Parts: sequence; structure tokens; C-alpha cells
Amino acid sequence: MPTRSSTPWPTISPRSGPPASKQSRTNHQDFWRITLEVGKESRSGYEREAFRHWTDEDADGCDTRREVLLVEATTKPVKGKRCVLSGGAWTSFYDGVEVADAKRLDVDHMVPLAEAWDSGASAWTAERREQYANDLDSARSLVAVTEKSNRSKSDRDPSQWLPPASSTHCTYAADWTATKLRWKLTVDSDEQAALQKLAGNCPDTAADYQTAP
Repeated sequence: MPTRSSTPWPTISPRSGPPASKQSRTNHQDFWRITLEVGKESRSGYEREAFRHWTDEDADGCDTRREVLLVEATTKPVKGKRCVLSGGAWTSFYDGVEVADAKRLDVDHMVPLAEAWDSGASAWTAERREQYANDLDSARSLVAVTEKSNRSKSDRDPSQWLPPASSTHCTYAADWTATKLRWKLTVDSDEQAALQKLAGNCPDTAADYQTAP
């Protein structure tokens, strides 16, 4: 089963990621018990540029993308000047493919930027959208995956797309749900039905999340 390499806070999910830098109370809910708010989605006015992403919040020379790649590497790469990465190895969470070149990986937003816009982010300030796009404070928000699997997913929700690796479906759906809860994003009716169906097959999976500040 594809996994991620470190655990920033306790979770039943086998996937983990970048450490949380701002600690707050962790909400722990059985996936199958969760009900998300249903809302009407609208793509009107969306532009990817509305979410400034791959920033270097801690000014250590490594932007958000590289921070995720460093944490999720199964074999650590060498970090050169300006955080250029060489060597290393990764296992793509979506499809289980082993990758030995960071340039062949995408860092995906678990809930895509366009989907977040549809689900409530259109009403956010530019600053909050930037926080969302660079969320290193949650293990579930960002994930290193193959370009192919990320292109296949695009901006589709779980009613339209699930990872090729079926062993990840419970974790993927819980991560999606936790991200929506963290950022108080809504779901549409098809998305809700798909998540409920998945939850019925995942009795031992939990959605752990911390509400975004």
C-alpha cells in the first residue's frame, strides 16, 4: 500500500506528511459518522492565480513544493543551493509508482484549488487562499504523486475520480473529508453520496483534522 513517510500527529490513516507547525486541538471522527455541509457549487470567476502557491513561508530557501518532497521522500534527496533537490526516491500515494526524480513528481492539493473555490474559497480573502494553497500545517492537505495520476485526477471530486491504487481509497476519502472539514468547505450532493458509499466500506478509518486558523 502506498504510504507517506512521517507522522506529524496521531492518526489512523496510514498516510502522513509535513509536520504541523501550529498546534491546535485535533478533531477525531470515525469516517463513516461524518456529515459534511451540502452546498451549491459554482466555478464562476475561478482562476488558478487566485491561489498564490509554492511560497517559502519560513524563508529557509525551500518553497512549499520542495518542503513536501523532502518530507515524503522514502530515500532522502540531497538538498543543494536554493533547495535544488538531487537523488532521492518517492512512492506516489495515488498509484504506488516508485519515482527517483523529483522533477517527475507533482505536489497535489488533496482538494484541488478549483474544487476549493467551488466549495467556499471564492468568498475568502487572497491571504486565506494563499494559506490554503500552501498548507504545511496539515498532513492531509498536500501529497507528492506522479504527474500521470495528478493529471488524471485534475479538479475532480471523489464522485468522479479515485486513485488507481484501490488500497488507498479509504485513506484518500478520509483525507479529502478531513481537508474539507479543516477549511469548512461544502460538498455537492454527488460528492456527498460518493463519500458516504466509501465510508461504508471503511469502518476502521478515521478523519483526523485541525480546523484551519
